[in-house]
Amino acid sequence: MEIKFILNGKQVTASVNADTVLLNLVRDKGCYSVKCGCESTNCGLCTVLVDGKPHLSCALLAARVDGREVTTLEGLQAEAEEFGEFLAREGAEQCGYCSPGFIMNVLAMAKELDNPTTEEIKEYLEGNLCRCTGYMGQLRAIQKYLKTKKGARE
Repeated sequence: MEIKFILNGKQVTASVNADTVLLNLVRDKGCYSVKCGCESTNCGLCTVLVDGKPHLSCALLAARVDGREVTTLEGLQAEAEEFGEFLAREGAEQCGYCSPGFIMNVLAMAKELDNPTTEEIKEYLEGNLCRCTGYMGQLRAIQKYLKTKKGARE
C-alpha cells in the first residue's frame, strides 16, 4: 500500500506492507536516530513524535501515519542540541545510545506539561531505559532545562 505523510517537515510517499512498522520505515528514510532496542515497547529507544505526541515506532504500523506528521530527532536538531547541553553539564550523557528516544520524550514533555513535579517527570519518562546512569543526572538536567524553558516563555 502507498502512504503519504510528513517526515521532519518534508512530504514523503512510501510503499509499505501491511505489517511494516514505523521504526523500519523511518530508518529506511535515513532517520538513524530511531533505534531498535527491545522490540517489545519497553526501552523507549524508538520514540518518535506523531502529530507532536511521543509514540513507540516499534509498535506502530507504518500505515497508521498516513496523512500525519512524524518527527524524529533529525527534525529537532536545535532543540536536541540545547537539551544535550544540559545533559552534558550534569554528566548525564554517558554512551548516548538511549539519548535519541529519551530526548524525544523530554522535548514532548516540555511542550505538554506545564511545570511538572519530579514525580510527573519520572512518570512521563518511565518507559525510557538507560543502562549507563542512575537517572539522577538526567533528572537534574531535565529540571534545569524545563526551568529555563519556562523562564523563556514568561
